[in-house]
Amino acid sequence: MKQIPRHQQIIELVQKQGYVSTEELVEKFNVSPQTIRRDLNELADDNKIRRYHGGATIPLSSENTSYSTRKSMNFNEKDVVAEELVKHIPDGATLFIDIGTTPEAVARALNKNHKQLRVVTNNINVATILLPNPEFKVILAGGEVRNRDGGIVGEATLDFVKQFRLDFGILGISGIDFDGSLLDFDYHEVRVKQAIIDNSRSVYLAVDHTKFGRNAMVKLGNISQIHMLFTDKQPPSEIQEILQEHSIPLEVVHSNA
Repeated sequence: MKQIPRHQQIIELVQKQGYVSTEELVEKFNVSPQTIRRDLNELADDNKIRRYHGGATIPLSSENTSYSTRKSMNFNEKDVVAEELVKHIPDGATLFIDIGTTPEAVARALNKNHKQLRVVTNNINVATILLPNPEFKVILAGGEVRNRDGGIVGEATLDFVKQFRLDFGILGISGIDFDGSLLDFDYHEVRVKQAIIDNSRSVYLAVDHTKFGRNAMVKLGNISQIHMLFTDKQPPSEIQEILQEHSIPLEVVHSNA
């Protein structure tokens, strides 16, 4: 395969998977490791990817993808992961549901069979999904509503969330670095997420595989702070090691699509 088409396919793989290893690329393109390393170095120089030990991830970014784009990305994977997560939420539980398209998928999954849930959320879309269900009591946080995605953030939101102590916190996240850092783009949103972690007895994180190795500029905390991770593909080995070190259960749910 010629270099330019190979470069484009590497970029597409990195964008789709979030992280791709050198070994995977060598096998896919049937070229030497030296050739792949040279490709990755050239792409990194052009800021098309970011080099990482043993592979590559997506380039640095200070701006999140639009809400409409995120909502359509990996739609089936998010629903499959959400369906697995809600199996671990018992009827009668209290929970926070965070901002994000994956937490919204969790709300849709809860809506099917769960009973007597009390849900606190700073996500108007989650409230809209759950409100018609008479089995749920929904408490919507106050604060500034972001018109781009229906998220509610700000000091009032932070104070509101801190009033509660709930059974489960369902988090969304923009990226997970290879050292386990949980990353997002909005400082105000991150403060609310931190409050959800602090005020939940158990914290569940649901992510599709594109979040592994993805960069964002604000650090929320570390994956060692959660109690269970749900995703659709095996995380990179560095993240798996952190989960194992802290005895955090990992559920990998494969889509049938």
